[in-house]
Amino acid sequence: MSDKNEYIPPKVWKWESENGGQFAKINRPIAGATHDKALSVGKHPLQLYSMATPNGVKVTVMLEELLALGFEGAEYDAHLVSITEGGQFSSGFVGINPNSKIPALLDHSTETPTRVFESGAILLYLAEKFGALLPSDPAKRTEVLNWLFWQMGSAPYVGGGFGHFYAYAPTKIEYAIDRFTMEVKRQLDVLDKELANKQFIAGDEYSIADIAIWPWYGALVSNAAYDSAEFLDVASYKHVNRWVDEIGARPAVQRGRMVNRTWGELSSQLHERHDASDFDTMTQDKLQTEDEPD
Repeated sequence: MSDKNEYIPPKVWKWESENGGQFAKINRPIAGATHDKALSVGKHPLQLYSMATPNGVKVTVMLEELLALGFEGAEYDAHLVSITEGGQFSSGFVGINPNSKIPALLDHSTETPTRVFESGAILLYLAEKFGALLPSDPAKRTEVLNWLFWQMGSAPYVGGGFGHFYAYAPTKIEYAIDRFTMEVKRQLDVLDKELANKQFIAGDEYSIADIAIWPWYGALVSNAAYDSAEFLDVASYKHVNRWVDEIGARPAVQRGRMVNRTWGELSSQLHERHDASDFDTMTQDKLQTEDEPD
């Protein structure tokens, strides 16, 4: 006997109305641009078009880490693409990433500008371009790539699965929340067991694997994602917590997570980044704002 309220899928699904929820206005079953708008281009060879979601933070952290290592060629312009306002559907952005997802990178240092989309592909591209944060030893390199692709395959369960049904869905569905909570906790347990005997996820070296994983799972552990830390009992994953704190203390990580950020404390936001001095200017602007009388 079926529940009278049970949803029965139609023979052929059709997009007839918005599905509700916070992102209903930007979700659609077709690709391509919705409006014409050229992308801004700054002064550096590397042009990033992004927003400080976990996938966007991966790339800005990577670029800041490369600059901290002394690679001057990693200087970049970071242009804000507001995904809540549909900026990812502009003709300029779709020209770089036909999948209309941030982040997207254009490298103007090549004879013909090279487009790179998908955050994992950007990390790998930059690691190979600068010869950094990816071991040259074949076995160590493979282990880093194992974890890079683990994160790429796991993130949809965290964001599109758990995050959507726990935090954003207009209707709370017990089955969906239970299903994705179970998977996210399994992933946290995978990380916790691996990090019990290693400083970083792929071994003794900090790498693009850590840079890929930290923005997602660090946000979960620090309660910066979905306000779900207590629900997920993240305190029980002590090795993950140690790793999250250690990565989060890195100055390049702290800078990278500010870029293209438009929410949270004012001191955590740098809407666009066009020069390293922008971080200093942001601090000065904040201090001036705080000093102004009410």
